[in-house]
Amino acid sequence: MSSRPIRPDPFGARAPLGPGLPDHYRLAALAGLGYDAARMPVTVKILLENLLRHAGGGIVDEAEVRTLAAWRPGSEVEAELPFMPARVLLQDFTGVPAVVDLAAMRDAMAELGGDPARINPLVPADLVIDHSVQVDRFRLPDSFAFNVEREYERNGERYQLLRWAQTAFTDLRVVPPGTGIVHQVNLEYLATVVTVRDDGGRPVAFPDTLVGTDSHTTMVNGLGVLGYGVGGIEAEAVLLGQPLYQQMPRVVGVRLSGGLPRGSTATDLVLTVTEMLRRQGVVGSFVEFAGDGLAGLPLPDRATISNMSPEFGATATIFPIDQETLAYLRLTGRDAALVELVERYARANGLWREPGTVPEFDVLLDLDLGSIEPSVAGPRRPQDRVPLRSLRESFESAYPNRPSVQVGVDGRTVEIGTGSVAIAAITSCTNTSNPTVMVGAGLLARNAVARGLAVGPTVKTSLAPGSRAVTAYLQAAGLMEPLERLGFELVGYGCTTCIGNSGPLDAPVAQAIESNDLAVAAVLSGNRNFEGRIHPLAKLSYLASPPLVVAFALAGRVDVDLTREPIGRDPSGRPVMLEEIWPSADEIRSVIDTAIDPDLFRRTYASVFEGDDRWRALPIPSGDRYAWADESTYVARPPFFEGLGAEAAPVGDIEGARVLALLGDSVTTDHISPAGTIAPWSPAGQWLQAHGVPPVEFNSYGSRRGHHEVMMRGTFGNIRLRNRLVEREGPYTAHQPSGEEFFIYDAAMRYAAEGVPLIVIGGREYGSGSSRDWAAKGTTLLGVRAVLAQSFERIHRSNLVGMGVLPLQFLPGESAESLGLTGRESYAIRGLATGIEPRQEVTVEVRDGDGAVRTFRAVARLDGAIEVDYYREGGILPAVLRRLAREGHRAD
Repeated sequence: MSSRPIRPDPFGARAPLGPGLPDHYRLAALAGLGYDAARMPVTVKILLENLLRHAGGGIVDEAEVRTLAAWRPGSEVEAELPFMPARVLLQDFTGVPAVVDLAAMRDAMAELGGDPARINPLVPADLVIDHSVQVDRFRLPDSFAFNVEREYERNGERYQLLRWAQTAFTDLRVVPPGTGIVHQVNLEYLATVVTVRDDGGRPVAFPDTLVGTDSHTTMVNGLGVLGYGVGGIEAEAVLLGQPLYQQMPRVVGVRLSGGLPRGSTATDLVLTVTEMLRRQGVVGSFVEFAGDGLAGLPLPDRATISNMSPEFGATATIFPIDQETLAYLRLTGRDAALVELVERYARANGLWREPGTVPEFDVLLDLDLGSIEPSVAGPRRPQDRVPLRSLRESFESAYPNRPSVQVGVDGRTVEIGTGSVAIAAITSCTNTSNPTVMVGAGLLARNAVARGLAVGPTVKTSLAPGSRAVTAYLQAAGLMEPLERLGFELVGYGCTTCIGNSGPLDAPVAQAIESNDLAVAAVLSGNRNFEGRIHPLAKLSYLASPPLVVAFALAGRVDVDLTREPIGRDPSGRPVMLEEIWPSADEIRSVIDTAIDPDLFRRTYASVFEGDDRWRALPIPSGDRYAWADESTYVARPPFFEGLGAEAAPVGDIEGARVLALLGDSVTTDHISPAGTIAPWSPAGQWLQAHGVPPVEFNSYGSRRGHHEVMMRGTFGNIRLRNRLVEREGPYTAHQPSGEEFFIYDAAMRYAAEGVPLIVIGGREYGSGSSRDWAAKGTTLLGVRAVLAQSFERIHRSNLVGMGVLPLQFLPGESAESLGLTGRESYAIRGLATGIEPRQEVTVEVRDGDGAVRTFRAVARLDGAIEVDYYREGGILPAVLRRLAREGHRAD
């Protein structure tokens, strides 16, 4: 990047790291002002350095530095602090709509009389294409080649858009399909831990920080890099040079002691942590690990924990930098000079973990690693951990009657029933980034093959690692062959089953499940198992370590106690126990030591941005403004900026609103905006067919996020949605006051024609799960003006504000049930027109069908002055667009 004018340094904090080394901003410089950063959590130190480095430059003022420098555990100080991440990370499901928004903003800027070129990333960004590959073919040697070919056939138009973005925008790099999963690529290659950039002709070193358009951006915190997921609209604002604003950080510490016992894995550890922290309540908080137990916790294990931060509700989960960090950087082929710089910087600025010390936290929890036992999580939420020894009992209590039928598959007649495993997938960066569990899965497969065990034909098996490095070391260790013998053929380097790109089951299996209403299971090494996410026919989904995925594939059922019952029988009929084929820790370590070295990673990432012949052959649209194609069903100019004026219209009260959906607890963004299969009978499926797209070419909702006509029809389109306004499951609602039942989309359009605003009512943890901004965008396009819930997950609440939808929270102890709300009333929300303030209480007026009126109070979850401004402007992007247009006019 070009040289910038030297920043102001009002605190005198800038100084060289050492002779011949870059400058850095010393936190110790604040000690002379009476502030002591030494005992602060690493999280707060990184945020404080960010403020210190930007102070006096027009975004951060000195008072904000002093406010955070005065951080103390349990402080009740309220403040909104800016954060300027060093870079932005995107994946294609969220990156395509981000690029579409930026392209539309260029058009809108021109219509406002401004320069479209002002819509350009000012912060470096990487976009990794990993979400589009589906498991169409499996168990066959050509599965990978076939699935990638189908990926290009389906997504060529989207990929051309990304090729255009590479040329139209500066500082945007794209990692092509078939390379890896965004978070694993970030961990193994993109992340630097310490970044160096020019400032006034002198290099400055500072912590690598980022935000990403995927909630699992948090994975890189295992490397000591502060990063977390935001909505696409927030990421776009950051790309355009706008800071993120956040409250004073609340940091929950977890002190580790001891070591993992034999048979327990990092997956078992993270499922325990998820259960523990969900119980503690860490939504909106940062989590930080500390304690001497870290000395024996490998970095991939740390990354596994950090990855699942969204599942326990934390903003991010960071680990301090130590020798294990440096060892991982060396192992993955990072330059020796960078490794040295990381150590020098971390020690100089207090980011290095010192044995025997624990920072001060708002809350400190303890966890003995010796208490971790083999577990799975499910069948519908990642925080619902079930010890392996208790799985059979848990399942049988939920399903006392377990019907089964005979089905013919591959020339064999076999049994499938409730409790059968229909999908067994080694997938997701959460676990495939961890050599210990991946080698463990390979060794278990080898041992199973040696005992003559096999996987039944009704189980759809797949292997989709997060980077090519994984298959390279499995091949080097001779472990790909036994995995393939059990059906775990390579199907792609992408998210696949973890995000619902499971592909179809064999037709006879699918028919047997549907015809007999069987409750079959998916077992996957992923991070989420929400209802309807993994596969429409898998009512149950369990998260498990890769070795346990192999084990359950062999067992063929989840209603089994693998600690006491045989996993199968050898050709002689002798029972084989899981413990007999489970590899030892020493054997796993020996394979890792011989099969993995830095050159393996250097070779893997030597041409990471080049892509294959198909990628390089894609035509690249020209021009600095995108040429929208009216006939496209993948990419369209979104309506968010249509008719945008130079000034926002005044905010008014909401009058005469109706309830579009009355929902319960734990409504996820998968419920609100599914990413997987588009049903032919759904509004989105009907629209696609009306535009000449046959069902076989539908692709997925995730791949169609560049087209608002598909996505708004898919909003609240999950087949497992439970809207209390109707009796049946799925994307339905009852229009009021007529009581007629419609698809939710069709009802919303009728309300729009009638001029009726809408609200949605939910319970606890509304909007948990993925960061997908379309859960808020679709809500907006359906005409929803407010969402009233008992609590919100962080990212989705922020996304609602970013789209101009008001998040309202019931007062403590109140809910739709306690207030007797049926969803058939009409609603008014008063107190908005008179000038709303952060977290202001507003009046909700409820009018029953008989005309009776009652009121209650709710909190407007606009958590700071910046969010109030965004709400008044109609959302983040309109606010940023108007600001850039005004700045451009002043410059002219």
